[in-house]
Amino acid sequence: MFYLLGTDIGTSGTKTILMDTEGNLIAQDLQEYDVLTPRPLWAEQWPDVWLEAAKVSIKNTVKKANVPAEKIRGIATSGLYGGSGIPLDENMEPVRPCMIWMDRRAEEETKWVLDTIGEEKLLDITHNGADPYYGFTKILWMKNNEPENWNKTKLFLPPNDYVIYKLTGNIAIDYSSAGNIGGIFNMNNRTWSKEMMDAMGIPMSMMPEKIVESTDIVGGLTKEAASELGLSEGMPVIASGIDCGAANIGLGVSESGIYAAAIGTSMCAALISDKPIKGKNLIVWPYLYDAQRLSYYFAGGATAGAIVKWFRQTMCQFEVEAEKNGGENAYDVLNKQAATIPVGSEGLIVLPYFMGERSPIWDSDAKGTMVGLTLAHTKAHIYRAFLEAVAFSLRDAMEATGENLGESIIIAGGVTKSKLWRQIFADVTGYSVVCPIHDVEANMGDVMLAGIGTGLLSYEDVKKWQVLDQKIMPDPQNHEKYNEYYRVYKSVYQHLKQDMKTLSRLSKI
Repeated sequence: MFYLLGTDIGTSGTKTILMDTEGNLIAQDLQEYDVLTPRPLWAEQWPDVWLEAAKVSIKNTVKKANVPAEKIRGIATSGLYGGSGIPLDENMEPVRPCMIWMDRRAEEETKWVLDTIGEEKLLDITHNGADPYYGFTKILWMKNNEPENWNKTKLFLPPNDYVIYKLTGNIAIDYSSAGNIGGIFNMNNRTWSKEMMDAMGIPMSMMPEKIVESTDIVGGLTKEAASELGLSEGMPVIASGIDCGAANIGLGVSESGIYAAAIGTSMCAALISDKPIKGKNLIVWPYLYDAQRLSYYFAGGATAGAIVKWFRQTMCQFEVEAEKNGGENAYDVLNKQAATIPVGSEGLIVLPYFMGERSPIWDSDAKGTMVGLTLAHTKAHIYRAFLEAVAFSLRDAMEATGENLGESIIIAGGVTKSKLWRQIFADVTGYSVVCPIHDVEANMGDVMLAGIGTGLLSYEDVKKWQVLDQKIMPDPQNHEKYNEYYRVYKSVYQHLKQDMKTLSRLSKI
């Protein structure tokens, strides 16, 4: 029996799992941390926080598993979308914190790109538009606003590739991470676009020269890294890629036409396709499997689980304190209370735009909003409305594809721990919902990629792993009710859109 490791560097924590080559979960470890938000709509993290969390989670998982190091044959490391990527100097040390995916500061740079290069040209070459979400606009912000840091920077590297470099000494970037930077990656021939980089004044040398498949071995563990982690020197380290794509791999998605939503801090709801799709305002990058042929077309909320966590931390001190003192999990208490509230939270609508919004509305000024409050509403009503808001956001993302998605969708992530939330997703969307058995999707995908990369597994092998649970069917009556609420959800944003922009302007005065 051999074993494989999968490490996922997330926005709020890094988790590592160890599985055997038959798909059995042996051990896992999670290390948590916070996002830095020095100004409204800014979001960044120091990369050494990721590195330390990755090392600790790997070391702890290996220790918990208590299997011989020589039996552990590989590790793949996925990561959050690191936005700009980590700016590194000539000594491969971080110049400043990494501006991650949820950072929305590059408004002026987005406008400059659209005015100077034009959306049509961008779409033709990169298949993506321009928005502060994308890494290339964040890179331009740094160039325009931090010339000293810009002059020090020799290379931009995504979070997981930075960790891989620290473990192996080798530099590479996988196709999904390169494509997700947006405006400087040519989706037609799957490489950097010299034309776009020249137009934006971004040197080609600032991007990793080596672009690899997610199943490629980037290098072996250095002697120092192996000793620190309790593993064998030279053990293969596999590229993996963007964590939401790795989550899809962990759900067994390796074919065109499957729709899956990875819902954690944010939501990445995507259709995998081997041909261009007719949807608009979607984010597109090469998939983690067969990257030259398959593409990942996604939309989804900048905040999903994040707004529920915010509600818990901000509004539920009593439940949190009770949990700390040995009581029931605060989320479980809130879910039980929300389950007693009727569909639609008795006339309450929440817009989940707590950090602006990316695809499909692309609006940095969009605000979190609660409409319909009365004195009859309770904390349970509001909590349920938050759960429903994320489900409405998923439905909006699904409709943006413009495609027939069949009868079922896959939903993964922390949200699937809630039986109530799973049913709300089914009732709001009208689709049957399938969830994974274990809450380790990105990590599972990493293990699968590590197995394929090392030759211990094939895609046919991992397809046999039992990773999905039973279908959750929508309630037809609830779906009809939610159709009415969904129309209001869409309408509220349109009516308040201009006022939201005014609020953004006033908040900066």
